[in-house]
Amino acid sequence: FLSIYQGLQLKKSSSTMASIMAHAVPFLRLRVATLASRTCQPNLTYSRGLSTLNLASFLPVTSLLSPAAIRSPSLPLLQNNTPIHHQQHHQQQQTRTKMTKTKKRRRAKIFERQRRVSLGLPAKPLPPKYIPKDTPVVNALSRQQRDAESATFDVTAAQEMKTKIQKSEETESLRFQFEGLDISDRVKRLLDLRNGNQKEVVASQKKRGMELFQLREGDTGSSAVQVVALTTRIQQLQTHLAKHKKDNSGKRGLDALFVRRRKVLDYMERKDFESYRKVVKSLGLVR
Repeated sequence: FLSIYQGLQLKKSSSTMASIMAHAVPFLRLRVATLASRTCQPNLTYSRGLSTLNLASFLPVTSLLSPAAIRSPSLPLLQNNTPIHHQQHHQQQQTRTKMTKTKKRRRAKIFERQRRVSLGLPAKPLPPKYIPKDTPVVNALSRQQRDAESATFDVTAAQEMKTKIQKSEETESLRFQFEGLDISDRVKRLLDLRNGNQKEVVASQKKRGMELFQLREGDTGSSAVQVVALTTRIQQLQTHLAKHKKDNSGKRGLDALFVRRRKVLDYMERKDFESYRKVVKSLGLVR
């Protein structure tokens, strides 16, 4: 132990010595079998706790032991100077056996499909309102009957529209909303719409078109009336863009009006198909 103590290059205070011996003695007990047959290798150190053993300054451990200790039956391999190989126990790599949520879901789906197949059902459940492809489709009316009904509907709608147009033509359209007043012929000629500007003409046309489709007097918000108002504005912008072809902002506004009218017509087609057909047929819209 004197040579080991000399190899410990630490301060020689009592507290340091106590800590050194406390850590060095268990270390030597564990490693004496490994170091017994080795010569000291340079640049090899062993550490335990606060003490560090530099083996470069040590002699072989066999030179430190007495001949009686070497011939003892507890160290048989030292008698023939045969090396002692330390068995290294490598930790086996752990296999991951944890079942994640995704794996559990997949396994549950597989088991459910196997259960359904065993019962004679399809592997995957069908949608709630599934209709097989081979199911015959039975219509309440034949094609000819439906065509005849649509033709009669178109005729009645056209008759209603003609009567409304005749009534609107009977009333004279004057400027500044002077319709329905008792005015002399001379004043009527002054207030005639032909003397008005383009803005007044367009406003009058828009008003007449809205009166044809309104559900009640003063109706300006129903779907059919909105389609008529949007169509009037679209026609006005189309006339403007035919003359001013480089008005890009006007083109953008026209596209927005087209989208707006299409949305209103889609709503009418879902909710009120009869009024939708009337509007499309009267305005000549392509749908």
